[in-house]
Amino acid sequence: MASGSKEIDPRASEEAAKEAVAEVRNGEEEQDVQAPDEDPDVAAAQKAKKKSKKGKMKAALTDGMAEEVLEMNPALKNELAGNPEKAVEALKKLDVSQLLTGMTINGKNQKDMSSYKFWQTQPVPRFDEKPEAFEDGEIKAIDPEKVSKEPRSLVGGFEWVTMDLTDDSELAEVHELLNGHYVEDQAAQFRLNYSLPFFNWALKAPGWQKEWHVGVRVIKTKKLVAFISAIPIQLRIRGKVLNSSEVNFLCIHKKLRSKRLAPILIEEITRRCYLTGVFQAIYTAGVILPKPVTSCRYFHRSLDWTKLYECGFASLPSGSTKSRQVTRNFIPSTTAVPGFRQMEKKDLAAVHDLLSRYLNRFSMAPEYSQEEVDHWLFDEAKSLSEQTVFGYVVEDPHSHKITDLTTFYKLESIVIDNKKHGTVKAAYLFYYATETAFAENDKALKERLNALILDTLVVAKKLSFDVFNALSLLDNPLFLQQQKFGPGDGYLHFYLYNYRAAPVPGGLDKNNNADESKRGGNGVVML
Repeated sequence: MASGSKEIDPRASEEAAKEAVAEVRNGEEEQDVQAPDEDPDVAAAQKAKKKSKKGKMKAALTDGMAEEVLEMNPALKNELAGNPEKAVEALKKLDVSQLLTGMTINGKNQKDMSSYKFWQTQPVPRFDEKPEAFEDGEIKAIDPEKVSKEPRSLVGGFEWVTMDLTDDSELAEVHELLNGHYVEDQAAQFRLNYSLPFFNWALKAPGWQKEWHVGVRVIKTKKLVAFISAIPIQLRIRGKVLNSSEVNFLCIHKKLRSKRLAPILIEEITRRCYLTGVFQAIYTAGVILPKPVTSCRYFHRSLDWTKLYECGFASLPSGSTKSRQVTRNFIPSTTAVPGFRQMEKKDLAAVHDLLSRYLNRFSMAPEYSQEEVDHWLFDEAKSLSEQTVFGYVVEDPHSHKITDLTTFYKLESIVIDNKKHGTVKAAYLFYYATETAFAENDKALKERLNALILDTLVVAKKLSFDVFNALSLLDNPLFLQQQKFGPGDGYLHFYLYNYRAAPVPGGLDKNNNADESKRGGNGVVML
């Protein structure tokens, strides 16, 4: 799940926390709306009464669950601090979907995903479970023979479809749906603008299955109004490799959010995975659901600070000036690491070997085949405009051995209602690796990664990217501060489906700041 996050002034975080709590306490009204291009008779048959979201939750949280929810977001815990018993009681009185949606500081409105009643029926860990009470392992044994061969019925007027993404017209439909209705920041200033090459890259990984590209259409008009996807991934968690799926791009047309389609889409992609013998999955969300295996924060490095400020993406810190911010975010014009160059096809075997060894250092990481490394890290696009992923290596000038690699991918955002700028061109840090990691010298590793990432910023700046985004996963805490990445208002929580695992570090301390001592857990970078 890509970011709707933007840079914040850290000194404003306390006020943001108060606003988040106010949202949780106040709740808001939600109503059904007619589907786009839908038959009025069908719409009338489907119309439901408005449901208030201000009521108390139907099933009370236990003390243990409420306490852990507080622990999972220090900003809210601090806001409700003073009397622990009253804080827990306050949380227990809240509507659960409001509580869970409010767990991130920016309070993104994702109520469908936050339906606690739905997640209680799924094979996922509970909030009140203690990690030490269970060993890592499958939650529910699945017998494929007992899995339904047919999908659950949809409400009248809608039908299930399998999207054929080898058909340009159907790929364009998915592209149109996600660009209009997927990730948007809370203030509605930015909307992700996926390209067709991006979808070909993201949704057609080696081993991809057509049946895992699931859509919902309006029967009368055949308009695509919902989508969810999965791709195969070999996921290693503390030495055990799971034949899993990576679920992503759950998207529902804005006018259909009240139809509660998200749980039905999740059930359908699960059913289709089960039928192929895949019983575990990894997925992400910007809200707290039962129950994250790890949580990370977005950080942003301005490459064109003036443009980002004019777009409303970057803020002017208290006590600073525009000229100081431009100077602070200066990027050198040339790379400095000897042997740093663009990745070539001849490098891929060495890249696979280096990356595999590097990722093995993390508690949770993908196990990529050579074919997968070729797909994810090497882009043979004919032009820069079509290129999605950008890869670079360091070749030792003497031994000619590949000692380092770094990659990032391109994802633009549309700037909404801005007269001066139409798009923000963002680079997202992807996978990287260095031989220095195996010397078991943290000081040397930190120095090498800072040099490697600085050169990565240099090439991104040369390619006219406006901002460089990174999460707190991998070894990123070693360079985020030194390379002047500012904390964003977005968080990304990682979840495992039908698998219980003790939490892994996400690179954050108790105040949600990058912490070098909390790295080494999450080695999975999801789009």
